[in-house]
Amino acid sequence: MAGGKKQGTLHLVATPIGNLEDLSHRALRTLEECDLIAAEDTRRTRKLLTHYGISRPLVSYYEQNEAKRIPEILEALREGKDVALVSDAGSPGISDPGYRLVREAIDQGLPVTALPGPSAVILALSVSGLPTDRFTFYGFLPRGGSDRKRLLSEAAEMPHTLIFFESPHRIVKSLEDMLELFGDRQAAVCRELTKRFEQVERGLLSELIGQWKARTPKGEFCIVMEGRSRKARQALDRDQRLARATEELKRPTDLPLSELARQVAQKHGLPRREVYNLGLELKRSEED
Repeated sequence: MAGGKKQGTLHLVATPIGNLEDLSHRALRTLEECDLIAAEDTRRTRKLLTHYGISRPLVSYYEQNEAKRIPEILEALREGKDVALVSDAGSPGISDPGYRLVREAIDQGLPVTALPGPSAVILALSVSGLPTDRFTFYGFLPRGGSDRKRLLSEAAEMPHTLIFFESPHRIVKSLEDMLELFGDRQAAVCRELTKRFEQVERGLLSELIGQWKARTPKGEFCIVMEGRSRKARQALDRDQRLARATEELKRPTDLPLSELARQVAQKHGLPRREVYNLGLELKRSEED
């Protein structure tokens, strides 16, 4: 507080992702009482405000105008005005603009608070039928095929549930990339959550691809994917250890194969007999 003047508060207000009845009483009161509403899309937010009979000053705040708008909003907060930040749907800053404004407000010592509310991420996770104790949210997948595959390759190693956003135009291609990189895992494809035509399809990736290839995808999609199973991780780890053992067996040495196999097996935690047989195969292939 500068010169005894009360600072305004930045309120992060979660708005409905589809069903307008999901707006909380607290969110409604905050929108009614704030001095300014900063909205990702003023047209969509105005429809929400009109539905509830709210008339408050409204300014646009989206990724392309953040650099210009942030100083204006911070100045309003310093003048003691309360500002509500809303995105098109859900919580501001979660795959939507908001993070940079929040960071700047915090750095300048301005009050920031968040109102809980609708979240497509949590809703999709809840109805997926997959483990909910640990998960990673990746937001929207990259549009470029190589960038998308690079991110999915990293995600494929995670042992917990994975969540992605995707557009209707790329949903089938992304599911095909997941099948290629993840294997045929259990997943849930959620569409139009909380809306009239809400849809949740659950099953193996191969099944889901077939279902969505036969349709014309519409709406926003959320994909929930099971993590790499313990069995799969153990199989991968064993394959890696076998590969390292193979490389060591190929190196020149004066040790008898029985002794070399014993040392390599002990080093990599593999059965001695298996490593010995592997050594015999390598020896026969060299002789051939």
